[in-house]
Amino acid sequence: MFEKILIANRGEIACRVIRTARRMGIKTVAVYSDADRNALHVEMADEAVHIGAAPSAQSYLLIDRIVEACKRTGAQAVHPGYGFLSEKREFQEALAAAGIAFIGPDAHAIQAMGDKIESKKLAKAAGVSTVPGYLGVIADDSEAVTIARDIGYPVMIKASAGGGGKGMRVAWNDEEAREGFRSATNEARSSFADDRVFVEKYIQQPRHIEIQLLADGQGTCLYLHERECSIQRRHQKVIEEAPSPFLDAATRKAMGEQAVALANAVQYKSAGTVEFIVDAERNFYFLEMNTRLQVEHPVTELITGLDLVELMIRVAAGEKLTLRQEDVQLNGWAVEARVYAEDPFRNFLPSTGRLTHYRPPAADSHVRVDTGVFEGGEISMYYDPMIAKLCSWGQTRDEAITEMREALDQYYIRGVSHNIPFLASLMANQRFVDGRLTTNFIAEEYPNGFHASDLPPEDPAVLVAVAAVIHRSLNDRDNQISGKMPGNKVTVRGDWVVVLDGTQHPVHLHAAEGDGQRIGYTVDVDGTHHTVRSDWQIGEPLFRGTVNGRHVCVQIDRVGIGYRLHHSGSQAIVKVLTPKAAKLDALMPVKAPPDMSKFLLSPMPGLLVSLSVSEGQEVKAGEVLAVVEAMKMENILRASQDGTVAKIHAATGSSLAVDQKIVEFA
Repeated sequence: MFEKILIANRGEIACRVIRTARRMGIKTVAVYSDADRNALHVEMADEAVHIGAAPSAQSYLLIDRIVEACKRTGAQAVHPGYGFLSEKREFQEALAAAGIAFIGPDAHAIQAMGDKIESKKLAKAAGVSTVPGYLGVIADDSEAVTIARDIGYPVMIKASAGGGGKGMRVAWNDEEAREGFRSATNEARSSFADDRVFVEKYIQQPRHIEIQLLADGQGTCLYLHERECSIQRRHQKVIEEAPSPFLDAATRKAMGEQAVALANAVQYKSAGTVEFIVDAERNFYFLEMNTRLQVEHPVTELITGLDLVELMIRVAAGEKLTLRQEDVQLNGWAVEARVYAEDPFRNFLPSTGRLTHYRPPAADSHVRVDTGVFEGGEISMYYDPMIAKLCSWGQTRDEAITEMREALDQYYIRGVSHNIPFLASLMANQRFVDGRLTTNFIAEEYPNGFHASDLPPEDPAVLVAVAAVIHRSLNDRDNQISGKMPGNKVTVRGDWVVVLDGTQHPVHLHAAEGDGQRIGYTVDVDGTHHTVRSDWQIGEPLFRGTVNGRHVCVQIDRVGIGYRLHHSGSQAIVKVLTPKAAKLDALMPVKAPPDMSKFLLSPMPGLLVSLSVSEGQEVKAGEVLAVVEAMKMENILRASQDGTVAKIHAATGSSLAVDQKIVEFA
């Protein structure tokens, strides 16, 4: 077994590999860029080596720097994680030439299956069912249109070296094919230094289901059942679960055996994943093979009890698998939600900055948190804005979903925007609960984007009652302050008015006693009794307890004289006032926000790649005004209405802040 391994990655996956290596008694080496000097994976590793500047092309993608780091530290093997160099044949070859083991497949398998075009040709030659398409390299947008017409719209335009949803576009007509080809090639060139794209038929109402493989290169190749990854946005997975609520035992077996046959055809070794598109009749088609550890591997670990990273390390060290196919059992259900630093209310635009407060839910037998960040750390603009992978497990799918909803309520993040409200909405969506999933789920359920109205409905009386108890606790503490003049003791009142999002709710509180101690309150809200029980202490950001016997977790932020409460993904501004103050509050004028409709504002921090208009130019609704690049994704900004450009506020090549003015209209 190896004595020391280097992790050629960053973030949560680097931390996750370090945890397993530490449990196995293996020392670890982290590599880091300028931006990650104080990152969590650097702190966790036994050693750390600086490898370059913040951009990944100047650090994490430099093969020679990582090989040199191995030589300098004496690392005997490298785990690549996912992304970066994990599927680069040249990386495996460079390590082999230096006598360093690669914790992954051999170069020939990476080359055969890592390229989407070549892997589809191999799959087709092996008799694997594939999606109709054109697998040759496309020269320009005109040829892309011709090919798309031959296949028949809609089509999917994909980067050959793509991954993570980058370099992918769906086209429904000639114009979208031209624009999709240009955008896909630009993103592919920027993200993978390879601008080749191909076109295939876009299967409507598909499910994305993948098979986890594990092979030792010594004759044993197993499938560890499937993962359902259909909940995607812009081809980026959002929710994954294992097993799939759609597959029956016969289809699961057929997909697993076909995935194994494909892996055997290239003498595959290590963990890998074969992805399939599955239609409504359970017909499945080969999509691609990922020759690495998947982001969503924790759900497979939770239902099988296997540590995939440990098994990868053992296989790379030359050990033979002792498992047999019949040993791989399904135990319960697991769900993974990807927690990202992005603003779901602003079309999921990335959010960068410092995590001023960060408290994930406590891990236990039902909750797992894989993260690479910490309170006070920074979400960098240079890398994927993932905060964590939040996983839940239950005996049944319903139990796993319930555990996930409670864990999301407990996830306390401040300093950057995050997508927890959206994840909470997904978990409460009845179609999701029923398991009626397709890769079009998000587009169909949220056709106009994500809004506060999409959040699960909640009885406002719950938040009103909690707010009243919080305020009463604060008043009780204030009443105990020492140094008051004799005869001036203040009696804490029981009658209040809770103003929740502008609506006034009269409340009355009665303290409940148990064993001579206060254990909670009975709160009358608009004439209805609510029993609140909690051991919440002042200063705690999470109010945990029960309301009418139902468990609740409410996040609390003090805002001026009131509170901001977060629950089930939604948030509400609350004030608790005396009846007299409430009457006066109702008379206060509401300050209207400034009118910004005459400006094109940058929806995110990023780079202004191009500006398509000039001062004095007339524009029509829908016309492209500018392109902003953030997280290596191009975001096209269009005119929302007809108008005339009055002034240009930013030049091409400028670094933009969120809501920075770009164009002003007359």
